Amino acid sequence: MTAVPRPLAGRRIHYAWIIAAVTFVVAMLSAGVRATPGVLIIPLEQQFHWSRATISFAVSVNLLLYGAVGPFAASLMDRFGVRRTMALALIATAAGVALTPAMHQFWQLVLLWGVVVGTGCGFIGSYLAAYIAARWFHQRQGLVIGVLTAANAAGQLAFLPSMAAITTEAGWRMMALTLAAIVLAVVPLLLWLMRDRPEDLGIMPYGDSGLGERLPPAAAGDPFFAAFRTLAEGAGTRDFWLIAGGYFICGASTNGLITTHLIPACVDHGLSEEVGAGLLATTGVFAFCGGMLSGWASDRWDNRLILCACYGLRGLSLMYLPFAFYLSFAGLSVWSVFYGLDWIVSVPPTVRLLTRVIGSRRIGMMVAWITVIHQLGAASAAYLGGVLRLDFGSYLEAFMLSGALCICAALMVLFIGVGGAERTPSGAPAAAA
Repeated sequence: MTAVPRPLAGRRIHYAWIIAAVTFVVAMLSAGVRATPGVLIIPLEQQFHWSRATISFAVSVNLLLYGAVGPFAASLMDRFGVRRTMALALIATAAGVALTPAMHQFWQLVLLWGVVVGTGCGFIGSYLAAYIAARWFHQRQGLVIGVLTAANAAGQLAFLPSMAAITTEAGWRMMALTLAAIVLAVVPLLLWLMRDRPEDLGIMPYGDSGLGERLPPAAAGDPFFAAFRTLAEGAGTRDFWLIAGGYFICGASTNGLITTHLIPACVDHGLSEEVGAGLLATTGVFAFCGGMLSGWASDRWDNRLILCACYGLRGLSLMYLPFAFYLSFAGLSVWSVFYGLDWIVSVPPTVRLLTRVIGSRRIGMMVAWITVIHQLGAASAAYLGGVLRLDFGSYLEAFMLSGALCICAALMVLFIGVGGAERTPSGAPAAAA
């Protein structure tokens, strides 16, 4: 049994909240790293004369691997522990970022930011909110998922303006070294406070009365086989694919298009990179609020209706964006508030609906699988956004297409749980409906 860190041992707060706080910090840092390519596109384009579509390809590899490693990361966490796995992921991410200043060839960009950083951040991916919530909390799961999901917005808020400012004042190489140092500085905190399971401290999950669904002990088998077995369990249901289809469009309309291409789009319209980063940071402020509100609401209301409103309003905001560039900075500010409130609202209701489909025992790994699909959408939009910009000379077509897809997703999620008796595993919360 592992002892509680001495400064915290005498406090009355449940240790699950300490775990949630550490996870929030690490997820926020990972989100900051993942948002950085938006700052790098213009400097790399100017220095190396790589086309925007070429740089977007490296970003799409990053986004794809960020999602693809998730199911195996969740399985490896089951096998080797959250603490060690997350620490190694942060070290690998820091190494990839730190080596960026030595880069001179395009394949090095793909290797460092596409493969190394994408894989490292993928171990601290979107699945982690559901994974931690299911393992450490029996009550307030929706709220915890919402708060941990909001860490993505907090990372964007905390890192984008500062990284853009460092890039402007000292160059993109100094920015990369600064970011790598920040990532490494968090590793000791993680090793000190993070624990793998409540049982390691001799405690029950938060709100556990002893009658809830028991999670299995640490897995001893092949983690890769376990990951594919979990996918097979969920993929046999229609509802899984409805949820995953919406999540594909979610990735295309957020991480893929906006995070990657909003700053270059601002530059196309005569605005500076710092202004574009400020807009993304503003969306982060309101996304943080929207994510926590969504977590609270997902414990209480029909999650299908929450998702329908989320995707529908996001689609309208994306169709408005090309015209906001011509309405002065005030028009973009209105867009950043509206879009920001909607940015990550989809995550808590998606997790709650998925929990109803497959139960809480494997929810972390199953969220990792739909995150693969989410990142397939993100990678496609990141690359195609650059291609459409190259072909048409603007991002109008990319923004309008993404908005139309969001409207389709809004209609699609209304059919979850309709027209047949889907399997509802034991232990799945009724509130997920």
